[in-house]
Amino acid sequence: MAEHRTPARRPPETPGAARAKEMHRVTLTGAAVNLILTVAQIAGGIWTQSQAVVADGLHTLSDLLSDGVVLFATRQSNRTADEAHPYGHGRIETLATVIVGLILVGVGLGIGSDATERLFEPERLFSPEPLALFFAALAIVSKESLYHYTMRVSGRVRSQMLEANAWHHRSDVLSSVVVLAGVGGTLAGLPYLDAVAAVAVAAMIAGMGGRMIWNSFRELIDTGLEQATLVRIRETISAVGGVRGLHLLRTRRMGGAALADVHIQVDPRISVSEGHQISETVRRNLIRDIDELVDVTVHIDPEDDLSAPANLELPGRAALLRQLAAAWADIPITESIDRIEIHYLKGRVDLDLFLPLSALAGEQDAEQTAALLKSASRRLDVVGEVGVFLH
Repeated sequence: MAEHRTPARRPPETPGAARAKEMHRVTLTGAAVNLILTVAQIAGGIWTQSQAVVADGLHTLSDLLSDGVVLFATRQSNRTADEAHPYGHGRIETLATVIVGLILVGVGLGIGSDATERLFEPERLFSPEPLALFFAALAIVSKESLYHYTMRVSGRVRSQMLEANAWHHRSDVLSSVVVLAGVGGTLAGLPYLDAVAAVAVAAMIAGMGGRMIWNSFRELIDTGLEQATLVRIRETISAVGGVRGLHLLRTRRMGGAALADVHIQVDPRISVSEGHQISETVRRNLIRDIDELVDVTVHIDPEDDLSAPANLELPGRAALLRQLAAAWADIPITESIDRIEIHYLKGRVDLDLFLPLSALAGEQDAEQTAALLKSASRRLDVVGEVGVFLH
């Protein structure tokens, strides 16, 4: 009898793996285009005697180098969290963005320095040939297409690194437009415009690199999310039933993701489980409604601890019960108390005492017992309100 085997199913792809695959694909596409353009622009610039086209080719070469950094960071930053990196590896993406920015600044300064020197030494100026216009136009079409493709993917996977790479492509488009104008002006009889275009391209390259470094630096020092996003976060939290207020909202970025922690105020008399349920609802709604957020820590407060007196100096349950036992020493019925709820509010300890009806003789006895317990408990300086409940 032939043995029938059910084909093994592949495990479902994790969100991080799918994100990494998409980032990998778009970056490889950009690298392939950049490789072809680098060779075409540098060779074409030398052939047509255009310093601006050569500068644009070096700019494209910097893109190729940055693509290599992005590919490495894509693989590393999307690894799952581990014991040594409980928040994941997203900051690798941030560091990679800094490296890309530094490459851009270096390339920009080098090109700008050489072109400026040529402006002050007219005999060193290049005289580009008309074919140089073709290489500038080729770069414009290629890089504009890469910009739109990469930006679309960066929005889908929420990657600042890919977005930075997309704007890098767009900066290439702008620089190639300047090159096109510079070469055209030189061909029209203004020999210095090719070098001027090279300087302008260099400034664009360095400026883009500086912005990338600055934005990554802000992320590395845990700069919070934009004000508009904070408003949405506050509105989402406030819409959850049971939330009376919120404070100490803190946010930060980590690669393509954002993290948040917040204190929410709830009714101080609800159960621990209800408070936990409210906090989990807040967490779920934030992650669902705010695309950037991947993790939220919610701290439950019975009161606004920014304005309320500190409760840390108040005794814990064990110490408080010892003090109450001494205060109740002459009240025998306290042995029948079967539950004591303690509430730390406004710098005092509020008590809820629960007594079984069977321990009391009647209604008058209940009133007298409640008054006696309240009076005895309030002998302790730390005790505020006292409630006595019969069941």
